[in-house]
Amino acid sequence: MTTIRTVANLELRDGRTVRYYDTGQRDDQRLVVFWHHGTPNIGTPPEPLFPISERLGIRWLSLDRPGYGDSTPVPGRSVGSVADDVARVADALDIDAFAVMGHSGGSSHALACAARLPDRVTAVVSMSALAPYGSSGLDWFAGMYPGGEAGLRTATEGRDAKERYEATAEYDPEMFTTEDHASLNGAWSWLNSVVEPALESGPGGLIDDDLAYVTPWDADPATIAVPTLIVHGGHDRIVPSAHGEWLASRIPGAELWLVPEAGHLSVLDTGERALAWLQKHTSR
Repeated sequence: MTTIRTVANLELRDGRTVRYYDTGQRDDQRLVVFWHHGTPNIGTPPEPLFPISERLGIRWLSLDRPGYGDSTPVPGRSVGSVADDVARVADALDIDAFAVMGHSGGSSHALACAARLPDRVTAVVSMSALAPYGSSGLDWFAGMYPGGEAGLRTATEGRDAKERYEATAEYDPEMFTTEDHASLNGAWSWLNSVVEPALESGPGGLIDDDLAYVTPWDADPATIAVPTLIVHGGHDRIVPSAHGEWLASRIPGAELWLVPEAGHLSVLDTGERALAWLQKHTSR
């Protein structure tokens, strides 16, 4: 039965700490999938996908991005820079190659890992990803629900403005569709267990994430050369589907699953199929 076997802190040479999670053990021969969490979440791998991962023979590995959980904040980090921490965790566990999968902003980080670590990442599943800010041919803010657009536009003004914004920001249920709320009250109620601890010490991780989303990635999705699946909900109010379509059009050979009735969270209901796709298309 798939379960989280290890939760540990990795001390890096620069003095930082990275908290990581692992459902496997040394000498594990299963396919490793590195999970990239959304904003604001901690990095616990996706428990609703544990049953299918058990059947497919998949080992999950993940981390708390800097500023979340026990991972040391890195002000000014980029989306691409997290690939360095992913590589350090994999090195510590003697893992040479792995697939990557993410949701929401975590998908952007997963794609950046594939671009930054071409000799290690074997395949990618991206669900509800933001495209790089300022992407040519994409109206980046178009279709976002008002609160989400306001928060990201404020991030373009810098850290001080973003911190002031988050000091008064409140949860807006209108960011989610009816289908999203159904998923959040069903199998993906698990998301509540990763959102609440991510905010226990304040919005620092969220602020660092949003600042990274509106600055250069330090990674080019167009350079990804491994099998890539882009999954996006047609009714997504947080990251409109135009972002997924843009990414699919720029990544060579990428496959696009546009799920017409799905929103930002309910697209996760395709997670079992997407994970099976990943297991089928990865090269070990």
